[in-house]
Amino acid sequence: MTVTALPITPHPAVDGGLQLEVTDVSPQTDSIVSITLADPSFRKLPSYVPGSHLVVQYGEEGVNAYSLTGSGNGPCEYTISVLRVEDGAGGSRAMHRLAVGDRVYVSRPRSAFAPASTATHHLLVAAGIGITPVLSHARAAADRGTTSSLIYVYRPGAGAHVDEARELLGPALTECSNRDSFQKVLARQLTTQSVGTHLYTCGPVAFMDAVLDQAREAGWAESRLHSEAFGAAELDDGEPFTVNLVRSGTKLEVPAGVSLLETLEKAGKTIPNMCRKGICGECVLPVLRGTPQHRDLYLTDQEKAENTTMMCCVSRSEDPELELDL
Repeated sequence: MTVTALPITPHPAVDGGLQLEVTDVSPQTDSIVSITLADPSFRKLPSYVPGSHLVVQYGEEGVNAYSLTGSGNGPCEYTISVLRVEDGAGGSRAMHRLAVGDRVYVSRPRSAFAPASTATHHLLVAAGIGITPVLSHARAAADRGTTSSLIYVYRPGAGAHVDEARELLGPALTECSNRDSFQKVLARQLTTQSVGTHLYTCGPVAFMDAVLDQAREAGWAESRLHSEAFGAAELDDGEPFTVNLVRSGTKLEVPAGVSLLETLEKAGKTIPNMCRKGICGECVLPVLRGTPQHRDLYLTDQEKAENTTMMCCVSRSEDPELELDL
């Protein structure tokens, strides 16, 4: 067995994290593999909130975030599942090449998709690889003695963790393989839940938008709706604008089709970043003047309305000029 060496230097996104060893690699489908990571000295790992993710470094520079599938309660190992994306940046292919014995740098678990502590029931809705954080929610609910139900949409033969979900949830799991059956199930469950139920959805952006819109139409309060994206929608090129870096005394032109992050990097600025899709929240910058055109999936609606921060990887400016505290 050839063991992959650790990169020489941890990426800033995993700085202060952990060095873990791959202890198991198990195919879930033809394109999804589950990878189990543990401490080489067999120590317990930090607990985490259900719905958390790990940032994993691949190679010297590459990093990506993957949802943890466990309950988060006193873990001895972390398990993630990775969908191979052929036209991506190469991270998923690198993860699929990992073998037992390989070691990787990972961050400590982070969460942007935690369960509501006041929920009396958790209605979980997942599509495709979106099952991963949702399965974590279901496991945590079972551990804590609270109830959950899951609607899982996947193409025949392409469902990950199906057997685990069946064993965990039993009749509380509804599997759907086409849009019509899913719409009927979702409509029924949205209109038959108790008042204290919270809804959590993960999947492609268009899928989640449709689920959340349908819930709103059924009268669900915004405070009871939760989502986590694992892929960003395609964005248009946007309009050109000028960015004024106040502390640096520098003005930069951001052309259409070029992100603010790329413009700053070309000017020699080092901006922490990871996903470059407006999802992870790493590249947040403080805004001093102007109105950002928020195109991220990380900031809350309230944070976007305040216009004091922006994600420079995808967001742009509504005004001809934007001032940043940089």
